[in-house]
Amino acid sequence: MVKLGKNLGSYLGETIDIAAVLAESEQYARKSDWTYEPVHAENGLVLPTLRREPANPRRRFYISAGIHGDEPAGPLAIRQLLKENEWPQKTALWLCPCLNPSGFPLNRRENADGLDLNRQYLHLHAAETRAHIAWLKQQPNFDMTLCLHEDWEALGFYLYEINLDNRPSPAEEIIRRVEALCPIDRSEEIEGRPASGGVVRPSPDPAGRPQWPEAFWLLTHKTRLSSTLEAPSDFPLATRVAALVTAVRTVLEVV
Repeated sequence: MVKLGKNLGSYLGETIDIAAVLAESEQYARKSDWTYEPVHAENGLVLPTLRREPANPRRRFYISAGIHGDEPAGPLAIRQLLKENEWPQKTALWLCPCLNPSGFPLNRRENADGLDLNRQYLHLHAAETRAHIAWLKQQPNFDMTLCLHEDWEALGFYLYEINLDNRPSPAEEIIRRVEALCPIDRSEEIEGRPASGGVVRPSPDPAGRPQWPEAFWLLTHKTRLSSTLEAPSDFPLATRVAALVTAVRTVLEVV
């Protein structure tokens, strides 16, 4: 499998009707044991959230997608997972299928106000981020958090992992299983950080990041183990969705 060569200077691949994708995701969720909780931001936007909380859960996971409006594979992956409805028993889950609903109609990374929402989690200028954090503060701590992303420049799938307690890591198993479906970016440096076998382990020191991504807020307040999954945007959309779905399934199985 080779890159499509569509992305020249930005993401120029397939787009999605985010309203239709979210409506279908909600429809699948309502057929099962999910609770739908719309979060209303000050600017009038609604961030959909879903919660599945069985009695006496053994594990709690958080999964988000769609924080960048030019990364369609994340919301599609969540829609597919909800449609298949194959969740481990005794596992509680919190899903945010789309954190940037105004960015997708524009097919751009930022929201309608031109703000990169994944740089808003320390200085809260964006209404969407303020609403998201207010909702997160009402939730319990998580055993692991997953942020579903794409990278339009990537040579293949890769992931970031921050593991504050040096717990057994699912990262290499994620890479192994995804590789059967999607090329892996095995560069020694990715986005200016050392990488090994498709895994980037950046510094966990929040002081080194003047603009926090979502993952840093989660690590500071809600979890000790976080993975940001990056599908390669210059490959077919179905491949990217399959890579993210496989990565999520792997975590739910092995963590």
